[in-house]
Amino acid sequence: MSTLGITDGLVLRPDMRVERADVLVDREAGEILDVRPEIGRSADERLDASDALVAPGLVNAHTHAAMTLLRGYADDKPLESWLREDVWPAEAELTPDDIAAGTRLAALEMIRSGTTAFADMYFSEPRVADVVVESGLRARLGHGVVTVGKDEEAAWADVEESLTVADEVRGVSDRVETAFTPHSLTTVGEEYLREGVARARELGVPVHVHANETRHEVDPVVEERGVRPLEYAREVGLLEPGDFLAHCVHLDATEIDLLAETGASAVHCPASNMKLASGMAPVQRLLDAGVRVGLGTDGAASNNDLDLFGELRDAAMVGKLAAGDASAVAAGDAVRMATAGSADAIGLPGGRIEPGAAADCIVVGLDAAHLTPVHDPVSHLAYAATGSDVRHTVCDGRVLMRDREVLALDAPSVRAEAEERAAALVERAETA
Repeated sequence: MSTLGITDGLVLRPDMRVERADVLVDREAGEILDVRPEIGRSADERLDASDALVAPGLVNAHTHAAMTLLRGYADDKPLESWLREDVWPAEAELTPDDIAAGTRLAALEMIRSGTTAFADMYFSEPRVADVVVESGLRARLGHGVVTVGKDEEAAWADVEESLTVADEVRGVSDRVETAFTPHSLTTVGEEYLREGVARARELGVPVHVHANETRHEVDPVVEERGVRPLEYAREVGLLEPGDFLAHCVHLDATEIDLLAETGASAVHCPASNMKLASGMAPVQRLLDAGVRVGLGTDGAASNNDLDLFGELRDAAMVGKLAAGDASAVAAGDAVRMATAGSADAIGLPGGRIEPGAAADCIVVGLDAAHLTPVHDPVSHLAYAATGSDVRHTVCDGRVLMRDREVLALDAPSVRAEAEERAAALVERAETA
């Protein structure tokens, strides 16, 4: 057995207590062996956590990783026009090599800002899986399905591709899982949803879908079907334990109860929701109802970064505004959403520092001016820390970043290729 010791720091435990201890990791099994003072000093390899906090790796429960290529491309527009006028035409010009390059850039950004796992809904997912394996991260991947605007043959082909990816990409690594990923309840027709979800159940994979992001995703369902979107979702076979729904901004009490009753999870994406003026999700009401809530960045085209620490702060701040209560979405709640909440929502290991847990850990320095004094490390994680405060990133027992140097990827070449491909993509999109 080869061991890694994360030594001489503070450790964030699952109940949000902070104690001084080392973390001892079995590097081969990718598992935390023990958490107690001085246990890591005899390890084969050590990471220094002095003046720092050892926390679970952050888990980005909803993103479109390769959209890093469209960061800053189309800003300050409402969701519907942003998608139809800018994003979808650009995405029509994407190549598999573009998606690999954009995902590699996303992986670099996530490693540097303390994210160790993510859920992706996009295209060319076998190439995305290759990047996940290369980078050392964990992921749950799915090919996004859109059937509106397509003829029947093309629509069914899109459903088939998502199911094929869900079946064949899982197993390429023990760090890669899959999902069936219809884009939303309004961009995928009912017959395609019913068939796709039923077959996903046969495959044993969850469903990852956008839901109730804007009123434009709510009103048409209510007008055409006479029920709320999540009631319709249940009718077509959605809302089972393991399913996770991105955004969940415009929910009524019935829909919150449905999530609690069925065990499906909500993924909060506060920065994207604010930027696109989609609204404020009722996060405290979801938590009070016992709904599992994760945290996601959405894509870098609508955020515009993948630093989950920013989402932590936004979730806590917006949660208070939405509830009209300064005590709502407290620091510990936000941190739990970004760690165990997200990991559980997307069904991946991680999110906890305890014996037997996956060795997905980050070391967050507490010695910067903006983190001084340290009255409450959990408060600092939620309200003051940024991705640049992460010193070391570990996933599955493997050190992906040490002292801010990413070991798994060559940062200069990743950035150079992404720059080149982004420029060419935009040129093609604007001349098509």
